[in-house]
Amino acid sequence: LLHGFPEFLCEFHFSFCDAIPTTCIQMRNLILSAFPRNVRLPDPLTPNLKVDLLPEITHPPSIGCNVTEALIQHNVLAPLEQYVSTRQPSSFPQKLCEKLQTSAAAAADSKAGKGSPSEAAAGGGDEFSSSSSRYDVRLVNSLVLHVGMQGIAKLQAKNEEGMDNACMDIFERLVMKLDPEGRYYVLNAIANQLRYPNNHTHYFSCVLLYLFLHSEDMFVKEQITRVLLERLIVHQPHPWGLLITFIELIKNPQYEFSRQPFTNCAPEIARLFDSVTRSCMPAKDDGPGAGGGARGVVHLPSAYEMEEKKLGGGHP
Repeated sequence: LLHGFPEFLCEFHFSFCDAIPTTCIQMRNLILSAFPRNVRLPDPLTPNLKVDLLPEITHPPSIGCNVTEALIQHNVLAPLEQYVSTRQPSSFPQKLCEKLQTSAAAAADSKAGKGSPSEAAAGGGDEFSSSSSRYDVRLVNSLVLHVGMQGIAKLQAKNEEGMDNACMDIFERLVMKLDPEGRYYVLNAIANQLRYPNNHTHYFSCVLLYLFLHSEDMFVKEQITRVLLERLIVHQPHPWGLLITFIELIKNPQYEFSRQPFTNCAPEIARLFDSVTRSCMPAKDDGPGAGGGARGVVHLPSAYEMEEKKLGGGHP
């Protein structure tokens, strides 16, 4: 499907991401790596690549499914669009955080008198599974994409300047107020839009980088990094927009990525970041086509493969 019918995967990527379990990272990467056959992917390792100047970056992708269906089913669409238009009522983003929980989780939190995450949700393994989630992942995916599409429309209409608008208010509130599990699903939904060059990829890449730069919570920065990194350390292919975003994060000095405490918290973590960072940097003898693959699919050596070569054994 990826090579024979890529337009099908592009058009219905949203439905596929709803259906694919959160833990199936490589399968999701395969879907999100698809791009139309009339598109040529610029090499993400090109020095001084100006993504915002690419002609394709202003074009919207074709989406063949109903993005707002889950919002309508949960009675979220009307108040959401009112807030996006007026930034009123100011309490809406907080209520939205509560609305994203499943009815069972909300009832349990209400009974307990709190909404604190479980010990598992605060951890860092494969603990977030959509089948046993406290959150309605389908609703989260719908919310994130619809809010992003509204944000793009506002920027194109020049009703707002930069990222200071109601749509960014919602993203910031979700990231700040949700517990680690809910935040993980929101960040995953954003990363699901990092695909081939189009205005969704560009907008959501900017959203992730903005959240990383402006967050004062180190755990938020760490979790953003986790969402990007866990998609990069699996085997190829890797979505073009994912690579572009991670390369910008590690190369642009304003993000101070290498100075973040979590990048050097343990020797094996430091080696992992070093492996991925070196993979994302073009070698001096790389030609203009380096990094490309079949039909322009970018092949980034996985950190697992690099560690495997170091250790001289099987998968760690």
